[in-house]
Amino acid sequence: MKDLPKVFPGKVSDNLKNTQEIFYGSDRVSPQKYDSLTIIKKINNIFADSSHVYKSRVRITMGNNIVEKTIVGKNSANLITIDGELIKITQIDDIEKI
Repeated sequence: MKDLPKVFPGKVSDNLKNTQEIFYGSDRVSPQKYDSLTIIKKINNIFADSSHVYKSRVRITMGNNIVEKTIVGKNSANLITIDGELIKITQIDDIEKI
């Protein structure tokens, strides 16, 4: 205990403003976003469906774009289409089987 340095507090000014409450809000209503676990669950349900043998036709919503693709596989980060295109799962807002 004798080896510890001595502590000297500095002066504290009276007008501290570090406890202000800040609120950022928006009046704009954004479209419903699904969380990533819901999207992954939907993708797994498409591949686990008994009608999915090799490929499934799906409608994918990514931002403002809605595309219809035929998916044949997936890995941990992407969906793979029949054309060999990779679609990042993190960019998908919604997916449904057609």
